[in-house]
Amino acid sequence: MEESKNITLKVNSKLYDEYREVCKKEGWIVSRQFEKLMEAELEKRGRENVK
Repeated sequence: MEESKNITLKVNSKLYDEYREVCKKEGWIVSRQFEKLMEAELEKRGRENVK
């Protein structure tokens, strides 16, 4: 299993609350969605060793 890292982000409160509700309805985990966004961005930029 890969190591996890706790991070602190500062985001717009309303935006976060709305997105959290979407994730709740879809059964998603907010942090995993952020991970997927980072993975997609790295892939788009051609980084190696990205899932």
